[in-house]
Amino acid sequence: MAAGDRAVLQFVPSSMSLSAKIHPVVIFNICDCYVRRPDQAERVIGTLLGSISPDGTVDIRNSYAVPHNESSDQVALDIDYHHNMLLSHQKVNPKEVIVGWYSTGFGVSGGSALIHDFYSREIPNPLHLTVDTGFKNGEASIKAFVSLNLFLGDRQLAAQFQEIPLDLRMVEAERVGFDILKTTMVEKMPSDLEGMEASMERLLALIDDVYKYVDNVVEGRVPPDNNIGRFISDTVASIPKMSPAGFDKLVNDSLQDDLLLLYLSSLTRTQLSLAEKLNTAAQIL
Repeated sequence: MAAGDRAVLQFVPSSMSLSAKIHPVVIFNICDCYVRRPDQAERVIGTLLGSISPDGTVDIRNSYAVPHNESSDQVALDIDYHHNMLLSHQKVNPKEVIVGWYSTGFGVSGGSALIHDFYSREIPNPLHLTVDTGFKNGEASIKAFVSLNLFLGDRQLAAQFQEIPLDLRMVEAERVGFDILKTTMVEKMPSDLEGMEASMERLLALIDDVYKYVDNVVEGRVPPDNNIGRFISDTVASIPKMSPAGFDKLVNDSLQDDLLLLYLSSLTRTQLSLAEKLNTAAQIL
């Protein structure tokens, strides 16, 4: 056989996605669906919604579970339910499109290729997200994959999942909830003041780490990093200049606003409970 006629075995990427960003509400939604799954279901799968930027970054903003039946050699999805849910979501957020699918569990499983093939017919180059809802050792294993096609000449033989970078960013209020979600046993949900206290303790710990890093750089124990220096400078410059009394007033005003919201929400719950009891009494009479 001539050298030019030899078949070449090669991987061809089927996705241009370089990275992905995920909003915390997607993780909360997936964990909630996993808790509410049928007793016979070992895992939950569903559709990911979001957008794709021109540079190939996938922004995952929403999700919904899709009923399925799974055995050792086949997977059956409720396609009608999937399409109906997609139409309902797009009526509310028309800019959100299918960007991939998710499954609970640690890593890629045997039936993932079959499900990925279905979503490949829905959109080109879907993303596969895996969420370990077991939170082993208090950590959540959340990974994103894209598909690589294995070709022998012009013939496709198989597909391989390749992990891509995944960015999970949260504000402090979301981080408090995420930390509780990682705990398998929780006696009670923290109040707003307890959540604020945890956030302040974390902020003080981060400030202490920055102080130690700056001292080590000044004393020559650690080589300086220009990127870290610029980030610290931008962070310090973003702090508004005010007197201690002005800062205390700002914190107190924000605290009073939070307490007012708590009072109004408690008042609303009481009013709804009273209305429900009055309605029940009227029906009895």
